[in-house]
Amino acid sequence: MGVFTSGSGRRSRSLQSILGGIAVVGASALVLSGCAPAEEAPAGPAEDLTLKVGTILPQSGSLAFLGPPEEAGVALAVQEVNEAGLGISVEAVFRDSGDTTTDTATVSVTDLLSQDVTAIVGAASSGVSFTVIDQITGAGVLQISPANTSPDFTDYDDDGLYWRTAPSDLLQGEVLGNLLAEDGAATLGLMVLNDAYGTGLAASISATFEAAGGEVVAEELFNEGDTSFDAQVSALTAAAPDAIAIVSFDQAKVVVPALVGAGYPGSQLYFVDGNLADYSTVFEPGLLEGAKGTLPGLDIASLGSFQDRLLEVDPALTDFSYAAESYDSVILVALAALAAGSTDGADIAAKMQEVSGGSGGGEKCTDFASCAQIILDGGVADYDGASGPITFDENGDPTEATIGIFQFGADNKYTRIN
Repeated sequence: MGVFTSGSGRRSRSLQSILGGIAVVGASALVLSGCAPAEEAPAGPAEDLTLKVGTILPQSGSLAFLGPPEEAGVALAVQEVNEAGLGISVEAVFRDSGDTTTDTATVSVTDLLSQDVTAIVGAASSGVSFTVIDQITGAGVLQISPANTSPDFTDYDDDGLYWRTAPSDLLQGEVLGNLLAEDGAATLGLMVLNDAYGTGLAASISATFEAAGGEVVAEELFNEGDTSFDAQVSALTAAAPDAIAIVSFDQAKVVVPALVGAGYPGSQLYFVDGNLADYSTVFEPGLLEGAKGTLPGLDIASLGSFQDRLLEVDPALTDFSYAAESYDSVILVALAALAAGSTDGADIAAKMQEVSGGSGGGEKCTDFASCAQIILDGGVADYDGASGPITFDENGDPTEATIGIFQFGADNKYTRIN
C-alpha cells in the first residue's frame, strides 16, 4: 500500500469569491434604532437547493466493467443526500461515456447540458475526458472524475472547473514500479494502450523501475479498437522479460491468453487499475494464479457498511473499483453547493477545495449529514470520504491517496494483499 501526499503545484483558476445564494445581511449592518447589532444571517442557503448532476460513466466500451460500481456509488450518494433532508436535494441523470472509438461521450454531454446540469461526474477514461472537458467546462459546468489518472489533467486550462477524486498515475506508477523491483524482476516488458492514460502510466512505471535498478527491455503500444495483438505479443515474448506489465483496459481479455498461449507465465503478469478485474468467468482456472496488480483506493472491507450499502443499490455488483471515488464525487459536489448556497458550477467549484479540507481549516466529518450540519451551523466542513481524505489542492487533484496491491488466486479473482 502506498500513501501519497502531493506537492502544492498551482495553476491559474481565475475563481472569485462568490456569495451566490448565501443569505446576506441587508444594506446596513446595524439596526438604526439604538445602533444595536443585527442578528447574524443563518448559514447555508436561504432556501433549499436542487442540484442536477449528470454522469458520463462507461455503460459500454473497453471500461464497461467499471460502469456498475461507479454508477452504484453515484446512486448511493444521491440517495443519502436526499434522505438527509439538510438544505439540498440531488437529481442524477445517468448517461454513457463509451470509449474513445466512439463519440458517445460527446453526445451524452450535449444531452446533459441541454438538461441544465451544473455538474457532471465522469468520465472514467482519461482519454474520453480529454474529448469532452472543453465542452463541459466551457459551458460553466463543473466536471469531476472518479477515475481519471492521467498526469496531464493537473495543469489543464479548465477555468477551475475540473476535479478528480482519483490520484494521478505518477503515484500508481511509482507503487507498481517499486513492486516489480521488490518482487525480484530485473527486466520488464510493457504492453501499453496508446493514449493519455496508458502512456502516462507506463512512463511512471518505467521511471520508477529503472530508478530501482531494473531495465525495460520492450515496450509495445496498441490503439483503442485494435483486435489483434500478435505483433506486440511476439516482440514481448522474444525479449523474455522477468515480468510484463499490461497497461490497458479490457483489451487484457485478449492480451493475457495470447501471452500465456505464447509460453509466457501468467504468474509473471502485472495489472493496473484499468484492467484489474474479476476474470473468473473469462479465463480457465489457474491462468492468472500469482499475478499481481495495483488499484487506487482504500480496502473496501475496511469501510464498514459501505459495501453493503452499495449492494443494496445494485445487488449484482461483484467488482467495487472506483465506487468509493464516485460516491465521494457526488458528496463533495453537494457539500460545496451547500457551502456556496448555490448550484452554479463556478460557485460550487469555488468551495470544492474547502469542503475537502484542502483549505479553510474545517472540522473533520465523514458523512454527508454530519458535514452538512456543520455548514448549516455556520462552520466549515472538512470531508474525509470513503476513498480517503481527498484534500484537494488548487489543481483539483487529491493530495492524499492510497494504492492497494492485489494478487490473483487460482479462481482468477483478485484479493488485496497490501
